[in-house]
Amino acid sequence: MKILTALMESAAAFLRLLEAEGRILRRSIVRVGWAIAFIVIASLLVLAAAGFFLAGIYQYLAAQLSPGAASLLVSIPALVLALIFARIVNRWTDDPK
Repeated sequence: MKILTALMESAAAFLRLLEAEGRILRRSIVRVGWAIAFIVIASLLVLAAAGFFLAGIYQYLAAQLSPGAASLLVSIPALVLALIFARIVNRWTDDPK
């Protein structure tokens, strides 16, 4: 009888542990979800800021030069920014082997 009681107590302790770990896992998943949401929002804001920055440069250059030349001169920083972001993503996703 003593073995059965010890076995039941061990099973109950194991189930309590699983419940506690499940709560911690759920809390962690919610935290990761919020973190991903904020990263997406921040990324969209950075893209919008870069777009407005380039639009401002275009407006300034279009007033000084022809619109065609302004477009050409604005495309150069846009290309540089795209290459920088592509390099960052490439570095983050590189296999460390």
